[in-house]
Amino acid sequence: MRQPVERISRRTLLEGLAAGLTASLGRPAVAASRIGLALEARAESLALGPGRAPSQLWRLTAPAPLVRLARDAALDLGFSNGLSVAAALAGRGLALPAPLLGQPAVGPGGRTSIAATAARAGTGLLDVRLLADHAALPIRPLPVIVDEAQPVTVDRDEIFLVEDFRLRPDGNALAPGTEAKDAELVYAVNGQIQPEIALRTHARVRLRIINGCHRAVIAIKIADLDAVRVMAIDSQPAEPFLARNGAVVLPPGGRTDVFIDMPAAKAPLQVLLHDGTAARPLARLAPSGEPPLRAAPLPPAPPLPANGLPDKLDLGKAVRVDLALDGPDWRPAVQFSATSAPAFQAKAGRVVVLALANKTSGTNVVHLHGQPFRLLDRLDDGWKPYWLDTLALEAGQTQRIAFLAQQSGRFLLESMAANWAAPRLLRWYEIA
Repeated sequence: MRQPVERISRRTLLEGLAAGLTASLGRPAVAASRIGLALEARAESLALGPGRAPSQLWRLTAPAPLVRLARDAALDLGFSNGLSVAAALAGRGLALPAPLLGQPAVGPGGRTSIAATAARAGTGLLDVRLLADHAALPIRPLPVIVDEAQPVTVDRDEIFLVEDFRLRPDGNALAPGTEAKDAELVYAVNGQIQPEIALRTHARVRLRIINGCHRAVIAIKIADLDAVRVMAIDSQPAEPFLARNGAVVLPPGGRTDVFIDMPAAKAPLQVLLHDGTAARPLARLAPSGEPPLRAAPLPPAPPLPANGLPDKLDLGKAVRVDLALDGPDWRPAVQFSATSAPAFQAKAGRVVVLALANKTSGTNVVHLHGQPFRLLDRLDDGWKPYWLDTLALEAGQTQRIAFLAQQSGRFLLESMAANWAAPRLLRWYEIA
């Protein structure tokens, strides 16, 4: 199946697919000038299960169901806010002005133009959830693919957007940041309930798994398939490795690209989601019934092309900052002020090490805007073989992250408990 595209051109839960948005495998040409892309936040109806009346939701949309860009594309994002609340556009995997700092919120009915670039290849996300706590409805995000400059050998390239919804008995969907004690929890993939995707035996699939849930940290596992090879995390190539126990763990907003080879199977492979309470069926990979695509599986894939991030970080000369993920300096997004004191400041070109301390009684998720980071080993003597932009910390846990301050400007820090009713809290930092 081929959809139209915009040719503009992780241990148990915290330690320890798919009709709808099939990606085109065609390579968009690199644009020579800035390209316009119209984005709109608007209302939609979505039936979240057979026999269920459609639920009213909000969604960020583009003219085509999948936005696919060439690396280094320069963009003019024309954003229209068709919601009844103010909205600020945030991007993961794309470089755009920091929401609420370099980019003001857009009021209901308002429009703005935002300059952005697709500087690095990978799986990204655009959303307008920053100011959505206590809003009328939950908001669905918009996946974005930025293609590598060199071709990547896969037979299928699939977006796998996981979303959660809390529904009242009357079918009305609840917004995050509100109490959802008696609401039904529903998970969807690409807007569908337990979709099935047919794959030919020995087909290699690039599965771009996105945690589009509002607060939940989730683990995704394909039953009876241990060879799930992680190739990229949070829009950045990783040193390829097999997912532990065949499962990948993602915080809200996290993205993990995996390569899988469809085995010879007589029955569909179940894709399961675990959210810390139970394992739930999420989707199915089904044998297509066609002849095998090749006689044997392909050999393990080489690493994806580098995105230009440094191979090494000089931790000995790093700026070190201790940062608790709670306290009075963290403010709900609707109360955020750019005149508040920054969480920290650093000079461009310096390595920064943040000791993130979760002193709360539950899991906390922190998202660093503007700079991809490494998760350091316990003794500060190395780092995990991947880059991140979002990290989940268990109660009482302190984790150290490091990044090279490449981008100058002011950027947001987000912190929120992994709980539907928890507020999204903000601070900011500056790279001068």
